[in-house]
Amino acid sequence: MCHYKQHLLQNELTLRSRKPELIRQELWGVVLAYNLLRFMMAQMAYSLKNVEPYQIGFKQAALYLTAQLSILPAVAPGKVPKVMNEILAMAESFVLPARRQRHYPRAVKKKPQRYPLRRPQKLN
Repeated sequence: MCHYKQHLLQNELTLRSRKPELIRQELWGVVLAYNLLRFMMAQMAYSLKNVEPYQIGFKQAALYLTAQLSILPAVAPGKVPKVMNEILAMAESFVLPARRQRHYPRAVKKKPQRYPLRRPQKLN
């Protein structure tokens, strides 16, 4: 939940409500906004060829989409499809570069021991 609040609310103080039911309402609002952003990012990705939703950068897309979606209520209903097409046209600018190859393969690291291990004693 912390990740959602950091990016969606630009690191501002969150959960301004004092009553539990209003805090729940705020949390549902953040989760709803996050899911709407992810849905729009998926739409952006699917509008491009060979791009998956995980290849769209979250932070940049979130800033752009929140700005665009916040002005949507002021747009005349007949112009909403045009605005949505403009949003989808910007999709290519949010595609992340391809990941570089790993130099070292993934490995499970040994857990550090609190106490030194006792070596087995040799029998004479």
